[in-house]
Amino acid sequence: MHITEAAHAVGASPRALRWYEQQGLLDVARARSGYREYSPADLTRLRNIRTLLDLGFTVEDIATFSAFLDDDLPERFGADPGGPCEAALARTRDRLATLDRRIAELTGFRDRLAASLATPIG
Repeated sequence: MHITEAAHAVGASPRALRWYEQQGLLDVARARSGYREYSPADLTRLRNIRTLLDLGFTVEDIATFSAFLDDDLPERFGADPGGPCEAALARTRDRLATLDRRIAELTGFRDRLAASLATPIG
């Protein structure tokens, strides 16, 4: 499968797929012509990358999950405490804490802005 088809299959753009590859998240086979050829395993990996991005992880965070991207991701992280995914679990907790801090900061900004209006908004 070529890049346009693969991108469509995972809900991304061809540019995004090339970027994931540049970031080291994906290593796609090349045809003799030089075109990328995506396998079903590549599509699984791409879907997992997209899922993790949608959960709020960064590309750097996702690199932590590299060993687990070729299989279906668990519905819940940490199902096997102390197992081989301890680094990924720690990254997940760190990302959650970062998101919580950002939400609190943005809520504070929003509250101050709303307070500065003559007419309060809901």
